[in-house]
Amino acid sequence: MQMNEVDIFIPCFVDQLFPETGMNMVKVLEKAGVKVHYNPNQTCCGQLAFNGGFWDDAKCVAEKFIKDFKGNLPVVGPSASCISMVKNYYPKLFNNSSQHYESRLLSDRIFEFTDFLVNILKKDKFGSVLNCKVSYHDACAALREYGLDNEPRQLLSNVENLEIVEMQDSDVCCGFGGTFSVKFEPISVAMAQQKVENAINAGADVIVSTESSCLMNLKSYIDKNKLPIKTMHIADVLAEGL
Repeated sequence: MQMNEVDIFIPCFVDQLFPETGMNMVKVLEKAGVKVHYNPNQTCCGQLAFNGGFWDDAKCVAEKFIKDFKGNLPVVGPSASCISMVKNYYPKLFNNSSQHYESRLLSDRIFEFTDFLVNILKKDKFGSVLNCKVSYHDACAALREYGLDNEPRQLLSNVENLEIVEMQDSDVCCGFGGTFSVKFEPISVAMAQQKVENAINAGADVIVSTESSCLMNLKSYIDKNKLPIKTMHIADVLAEGL
């Protein structure tokens, strides 16, 4: 499998709410010498339906996803949550079906953005420049489902003028959890409050994560309470100064 050419997967959250993050991922990949392909017919990975218990609906969406990403190229996306859905649950959705083999092949060649940069391309410096202090939020799916370890911090440590300040409980949930934030809004708000306060107490100017959904949840709390801190996806950080 060649690594200097990839298909990119743009998750729903990024496509609809944070399109600049998708563009910045492309900018960084191209800076790393990678040729990028984008299939405009791509849609959702099916995670929302799957997590909600609608497995038949999720399977229909997943079937389309597999067709949209046929081939041998690596698939790279800026969300460990969505990538984990494909890697971990597509083989279960299609177990003992005609598409089981294809789902297995896809799960082996799909990668979260920072994992692809650090562990596949073996690159962690891009000439990025951002003058601020950041706290990294270890999103639940990134840490526990995908298995991201130090890759995002390794990349952040090579951004010029950027200082990493670790917040307390960086690996605790931000309160988003998909429909959790809708069904249990007061609990979700309290969790977001704790996360934001921990970052502010650490001296951070910006909360950084691999997950746009987490950052959206945190940003809504920050904006509502007019707090002196911002949120950025790591792809946006790495694209600064390029």
